[in-house]
Amino acid sequence: MLESFIRNHLIRHARVDASKFDNPDLRVSELALDSLGLVEMLFEIEERFGFQLSDPMKFQTMRFDQMVAAIESELRDHNGGELPQADTLGVTAHG
Repeated sequence: MLESFIRNHLIRHARVDASKFDNPDLRVSELALDSLGLVEMLFEIEERFGFQLSDPMKFQTMRFDQMVAAIESELRDHNGGELPQADTLGVTAHG
């Protein structure tokens, strides 16, 4: 669910081509985000869940799936090992 939230945010707000996500080795740097685009996406996550990601610039050098896993890990740490409910993520049961 978190991956869908991030992917949808990037497609809608940063205008990332959805077909890029078909590549399992996609790197965050290949999303053609400027620093501001990455920061805005991370800020949206922080604002939605009420916590601050540690060292957000580390994500620039990761694969997309690694970034999602790292954010999920921090979310779980912040929420006592749990992921927030799907409706908190703004993702439907299908998304």
